[in-house]
Amino acid sequence: MKKLFKSAISCVLLAATVVSMSGCGGAASSAAANETAAEDTNVKPSKVGIDRPREFVTVATGPTSGIYYPIGGAIAKVLNNAGYKTSAQATGASVENINLITQDDAELAIAMQDSVVQAYEGFAAFEGKKKDDLRAVMRLWPNYVQLVTVEGTGINSVEDLKGKRVGVGAPNSGVELNARMIYEAYGMTYEDSNVDYLSYGEAIDQMKNGQCDAAFVTSGIPNSTVSELAFSYDMKIVPINGEGRDRLIEKYPFFAATTIPVGTYGNNEEVDTVFVYNILVANAQLSDDLVYDMLDCIFNDVAAIKASHNTADKNIDVTFGVNDLKIPLHNGAAKWWKEHGYETPLNP
Repeated sequence: MKKLFKSAISCVLLAATVVSMSGCGGAASSAAANETAAEDTNVKPSKVGIDRPREFVTVATGPTSGIYYPIGGAIAKVLNNAGYKTSAQATGASVENINLITQDDAELAIAMQDSVVQAYEGFAAFEGKKKDDLRAVMRLWPNYVQLVTVEGTGINSVEDLKGKRVGVGAPNSGVELNARMIYEAYGMTYEDSNVDYLSYGEAIDQMKNGQCDAAFVTSGIPNSTVSELAFSYDMKIVPINGEGRDRLIEKYPFFAATTIPVGTYGNNEEVDTVFVYNILVANAQLSDDLVYDMLDCIFNDVAAIKASHNTADKNIDVTFGVNDLKIPLHNGAAKWWKEHGYETPLNP
């Protein structure tokens, strides 16, 4: 029934793909144009016998204001150019995307790896809701946890969030899951602050009005919303470091220590923090040949995906391999990566 439903709404979803391409370059001029496979003599035929025009692929992305949307849209466009019928679906990002994949309502989705691991193992936000049919397809780009405040709040460390008004992200969003784990790692809970379950964009707007003291932002860098705040206000990024960071990484190894480079937001010094990768995921039940072929299409035209956003240009490349993945690869993806010379640690 789900596949029939998807076919019935394909025109609507295809229109979403057209909209998504407006920020990616090479936009399709109409939904009808998007339905028709591009007649590109450079498109390589399927090695595994996939009849691409018969396949409909939905790529679950994120809010239209975020990074997931243009990059996910570019992935959908590349698959469309190779002959697939595709759509890029705007969503609430990681948690919603995980649910779409496990409910068979999307073929591919972008999600933060911490959310994926929680869902795969059934803990934290997914306690009692284990989703072990999730599989990785490829690594994407790192999301940096950025704890943002402005001068005058007295916030210079994570511990200084006690008693403050803090935007922690929409409930059960990837940002909010990060915030909750960071509070835990520093021996705190939400009860130590006056937390607001606001998206980081909403929290930063409240900060401008003096109604919020700090906000968690998890994204690629630089983040345009944070950059705008830094341009107009005396903003600073609060370091995530010390023993709290050590405890965070020890308990949740999908996090890694990093720094926000000098000059990212006009900062004169590096700022300690952590990052977590975004990954492309699929349902384990998806055809091995289909996943293998989609990876072939993605990397045959990866330049188009790189062109969709500076973050994609720097971080999406076959040479990065799959060693950073924390859940098993889809069998079709494991076959593809092995054939291209890369180790697949979780798929021996």
